[in-house]
Amino acid sequence: MNMEFIEALQQIQKDKGISKEILIDAIEAALISSYKRNFGTSQNVRVEIERDTGDVRVYSQKQVVEEVEDDLLEISIEDAKAIDSNYDAGDVIEREVTPRNFGRIAAQTAKQVVVQRIREAERGVVFEEFINRESDIITGSVARVAKGMVYINLGKTEAILGPTEQMPNEDYNHGDRIKTYIVEVKKTTKGPQIVVSRTHPGLIKRLFELEVPEIHEGVVEIKSISREAGSRTKIAVESKDPNVDPVGACVGPKGTRVQSIVDELKGEKIDIIKYSKDPSEFIASSLSPSKVLSAVVNPDEKTAKVVVPDYQLSLAIGKEGQNARLAAKLTGWKIDIKSESQVKEE
Repeated sequence: MNMEFIEALQQIQKDKGISKEILIDAIEAALISSYKRNFGTSQNVRVEIERDTGDVRVYSQKQVVEEVEDDLLEISIEDAKAIDSNYDAGDVIEREVTPRNFGRIAAQTAKQVVVQRIREAERGVVFEEFINRESDIITGSVARVAKGMVYINLGKTEAILGPTEQMPNEDYNHGDRIKTYIVEVKKTTKGPQIVVSRTHPGLIKRLFELEVPEIHEGVVEIKSISREAGSRTKIAVESKDPNVDPVGACVGPKGTRVQSIVDELKGEKIDIIKYSKDPSEFIASSLSPSKVLSAVVNPDEKTAKVVVPDYQLSLAIGKEGQNARLAAKLTGWKIDIKSESQVKEE
C-alpha cells in the first residue's frame, strides 16, 4: 500500500463519513489474521500502517518471562537483556517480521475491509433514516412477489409486506405503486429489515392526517379506529373548535377527502363517527349507519344495552356481526343489541 491508499481513505472519510482512523484500525486487525493465515504462524503479532506513507509493517511480539514455556510467545529475561539491558519480566519485545510479498496481501485485505465497512456504514445510514419513520406512511413500488411475501422497492432499500399485512382484496403486481405503513424497522446482519403493512389501523390514521388539513393542524383529533382491513373501518373524530364539524372535515367537499382514502384502500368502506364523552351517545353513533332508539350503559361492567327499530336490527349487527364488532372495538364497550320487539317480549 502507498500514499494513494491513504488519500483514498481520506476521500472515503469525506464522502461516506467513515473515520479514516476507524478504517485503518479495522484494516490492521484484519491484517493480523491475514498474516497468521498466509504464513502459518500462531505467534503474537502487531500490524502497523504508517498514517503518512501507507507503509505496512508486521512486528512479532514476545513477552519477557522468568521461565519460557512457549518459544513463539515468550522470551527469557537472559535473552531479552542480551538485546537490551533495560528489559525486565512482563515487558514485551517487538521485532519486525514483515514478509517481502506482504504488500499484495495487505492491499487485497484492505480493499475487502474498506468495502465491508462502507457497506455497513450505508446500512447504518438507511437504518437511521427509516427507524425515525416508524408509524409513518411510505410510498414504494412492488419489486417482486415470492412465497407469499411482497417486496417493495423504497429506493435505498426494500420493505417486506408479509401475508398477514396484505389486504385480502388486493393483488400485488410488479411495478405497482402502493402506500404502506411502517410497522417496524429491525437491524439484521444483512442490513435493516423494514416491515410494512396495508392492514394496520395506523395506515388509516396517517391517510386521514395527510388528506384532512384540520387533522394535520390539530383542530380535529382522531380518538379511535377499528378496522377489518379490505372490508370496513370505523373512525371516531372530535373537533377542538366548536365552529368545525369533525365529520364534515373528514368527508370533505362532496366527499372528496374520504373518497380518495377509499380509493387508496381499494373500496374499503369507512364510517366516520363523531366522538362524544357521553358513552351512550358515542355507542349510539358507533353503530352507524344503523339508527339507535336507546343505549343504556353499565359503567361498572363497561357494557351497553342498545335498542334499535326492528327493521334496523340486521343493519346494526351487520353481516356476520361486523358492524357490532367494529362498534365495540371503537368504543371499548361490550354492546348487546336488541330490537324493539325483543325488548317488549322480555
